[in-house]
Amino acid sequence: MSTNPVSFAQQHLQEAAAILHKLDVQAIERMAAVLADIKVANGRLFFLGVGGSAANCSHAVNDFRKLTGIECYAPTDNVAELTARINDEGWESTFVGWLTVSRLRSSDGIFVLSVGGGDVARNISPNLVAAVKYARDVNARVVGILGRDGGYTGTVADAAVIIPTVNPATVTPHSEAFQAVIWHLLVSHPLLKARQTKWESVDR
Repeated sequence: MSTNPVSFAQQHLQEAAAILHKLDVQAIERMAAVLADIKVANGRLFFLGVGGSAANCSHAVNDFRKLTGIECYAPTDNVAELTARINDEGWESTFVGWLTVSRLRSSDGIFVLSVGGGDVARNISPNLVAAVKYARDVNARVVGILGRDGGYTGTVADAAVIIPTVNPATVTPHSEAFQAVIWHLLVSHPLLKARQTKWESVDR
C-alpha cells in the first residue's frame, strides 16, 4: 500500500489539468468565428441543454447577452412552457416547439451544451437531436461544447469543442465544468466581447 496515496481531490484536479492541456484550441477559435458571424448578422443564439447543462445555459445566456451584445435565450429558463410542452406533446419535441414559435432562421444559431450531444439509438437527449435537425432544416448555425465523442451534435455542428475524456468515471463533472471555462473564454474573446466585465472595469 502506498504511503502517499493520491487524494480524490488531487486526482480530480490532475484530470482537470490534463483536460486543459488537451483542449482543441483551433476548435474554440472556429466556434468564436461562427459566433462572430451570427453577431454581425444580428442573429440570435438559443442555448440548449438538459440537467446540469441546462443550468449552464442560463448562466451562458446572461454572459453572452451582457458581454457580447448577442440576443440570446434558453428555453429551459421558461419552466411553465417547458413543462407544458413535456406534458402535452412529449419530451422529444420540447425544444423544436420552442424554436418554431421563436421562428428560428438562417441568421440564428443554436448553442448546445451537453455531455453526450444526443443519441437517438440509445434514447439519450432526443430533444437535443431533434432541435439540431430542425436547425439544420432552416439553415441555422449549430455549435456545441460537448463531452465524450460529441454524439449527434458533434457530428453535424458547424463548430464543436469536445471535452477530452481522461477518466471515464468523471466524464460528466469535467464536461459540465469545462463548458463554463470555454464559454467564459468566448465572451472574453476579442471577436465577440463588446463590454467590460464589472470587476475588471473598476479603477483600483
